[in-house]
Amino acid sequence: MPAADTHRAIEAIWRIESSKIIAYLTRMVRDIGLAEDLAQDALITALERWPKEGIPDNPGGWLMTAAKRKALDVLRRNKVRDQKYALLGRELDVRMDSDMEVPEPGEVNDDLLRLIFMTCHPVLSPEARVALTLRLLGGLTTVEIAHAYLVPEATIAQRIVRAKRTLSATRVAFEIPQGTELKPRLSSVLEVIYLMFNEGYAASSGSQWIRPLLCQEALRIGRVLAEIAPLEPEVHGLVALMEFQSSRFKSRVNTGGQPVLLLDQNRALWDYLLIRRGFAALDRIEQLGGMTGPYALQAAISACHAGAASAAETNWIRISALYEALAQVSPSPIVELNRAVALSMAFGPEIGLEIVDALQSVPALKGYHLLPSVRGDLLFKLGRLEEACAEFKRAASLTDNQRERELLLDRAAECLTGEP
Repeated sequence: MPAADTHRAIEAIWRIESSKIIAYLTRMVRDIGLAEDLAQDALITALERWPKEGIPDNPGGWLMTAAKRKALDVLRRNKVRDQKYALLGRELDVRMDSDMEVPEPGEVNDDLLRLIFMTCHPVLSPEARVALTLRLLGGLTTVEIAHAYLVPEATIAQRIVRAKRTLSATRVAFEIPQGTELKPRLSSVLEVIYLMFNEGYAASSGSQWIRPLLCQEALRIGRVLAEIAPLEPEVHGLVALMEFQSSRFKSRVNTGGQPVLLLDQNRALWDYLLIRRGFAALDRIEQLGGMTGPYALQAAISACHAGAASAAETNWIRISALYEALAQVSPSPIVELNRAVALSMAFGPEIGLEIVDALQSVPALKGYHLLPSVRGDLLFKLGRLEEACAEFKRAASLTDNQRERELLLDRAAECLTGEP
């Protein structure tokens, strides 16, 4: 195999295996920064040896054992000679070949779950949690993370370094929270994955409306979490939501990169494999007791769209009811704004406009571009074109995303003709 092809293969293998290796090493050395350094050393060894010797039959096992050996060397240099060290020494006394000893799947899964809870610990800022999670669990480079969030690479690198130092300084335990501590910590983990996905699904700034790579990594991490926490309904709820949303990627922008709104999308372009996966996750939630959490309810709303053969067949009455339920368990002005849209589709724009007008004075929505955008759409449907034009222009001035700004200005221009 040519060296370039080997390097590409190694990169692909690393993206799949790195989180497992880092998780296992973190348990060994109890230092997330050192664990990543040791894993990177194993990767460098593979980059040096595999182009000459060929990729082993069990590349993941090779990398794991190489990393574990490097960790053991560190423990030796630190003169750690307790009983645990001796046990590790016996465990790692294996040959560097394709028959290497690797941890049992359940052992790896437990370590991955611990790592997820560690990178999403509340002691870190939300921005640091996202960056560290993408780095260690998503396998993204600092360059890729910086590109996804449109910030300088140095900023991302600094966030990651500070996050590792904070985790070390505060002695955050490499463990799965137990008892009453689990739910709040799980909520933090799900929030990080949700934020990652949303930023990719509708970018808050920049020249692209969607960033598929960010969504793909968030979905991959969510699927991992669903495998290692299979009895948590909200984990399946978030995964279902991401499956449904991801299914629309091919239809969300046109050939010129401009956004295509949901009701205008070509549903033949939707990925129905992802939709089936979404419905399977919803079935799992039903088996676990039903859709009562915020992520499960949002997934159920997305399922209404996914199950409709056309925009006209969408069950807006059910969507309105689901938003009402969502408002009960997770009240927020944004949920209320979405409920207004659903009610306007089910019962007419006058109903939606009444709710939207009541939201105008809510401080949390001040500067939120979707509020005037929704209001403009409702006014347009009511024939109040001059007012609608002003709202679309105001929305355009509030968004930092270039593509979305262009869409809103196009909507404003439609108001001049009275036709879409």
